[in-house]
Amino acid sequence: MTEELLVIWPFLVVLPIVAFLYASVGHGGASGYLALMAIFSFAPAVMKPTALLLNLFVAAIAFFHYYRAGYFNKKLFLSFAIASIPLAFLGGMIEVDASIYKKILGVLLIFAILKMLNVFGKESDTIKDVKIWQGLLVGGIIGFFSGLIGIGGGIILSPVILLLHWGKMKEAAAVSALFIWVNSAAGLIGQFSNGVSLSSQSFVLVGIAVIGGFFGSYFGSKKMNNKHLRHLLALVLIIASFKLFLT
Repeated sequence: MTEELLVIWPFLVVLPIVAFLYASVGHGGASGYLALMAIFSFAPAVMKPTALLLNLFVAAIAFFHYYRAGYFNKKLFLSFAIASIPLAFLGGMIEVDASIYKKILGVLLIFAILKMLNVFGKESDTIKDVKIWQGLLVGGIIGFFSGLIGIGGGIILSPVILLLHWGKMKEAAAVSALFIWVNSAAGLIGQFSNGVSLSSQSFVLVGIAVIGGFFGSYFGSKKMNNKHLRHLLALVLIIASFKLFLT
């Protein structure tokens, strides 16, 4: 991967920006990393484990800042994580045909696009409790696709929490950050058990993404709303989604 990284230096420039923006809303950024790798024609076999590895580091930093700020809701997190963790592991063990993988990822990127356009940004004053069956169903489905595709699932869970009035925006961000971490870990372990390996160069990407993730989660857990940058990232995701559907 060393030669690839030297050739696609624009990828290295955009990567920390993606991590910054995702971490600012409590996400690890896997859908953004996958979108970038799709644009630069990375192989799906490389995309999936690399995105999950980056997620582990960036989501951990995001959770740290949101937890310190007092936004973490343990009960809400457990409602989804109980089912998501084993199913993320199962999804990680499954190999998907490259063409099918790209189509599923293209669909999931739509959630990321809507999130960056702040379509799901409205909060409700009335917060409802998550029923046991709702948490198991939502967490299980998201967890499975998280492991299958190589995302943490926060980009889907966060909008669901807001749309169904299960939590406030910052609370959703904190819960999603840890949700992303556990799903990414489970999915990556599932892939390792299936013989998938990581290139040592993947950790170069980790170092670059961590820089953006640290500052993004720090400012996001305080007060930050950079609409122009988010719209730019949405454009990148749209381009990647179209490319995935056309290839």
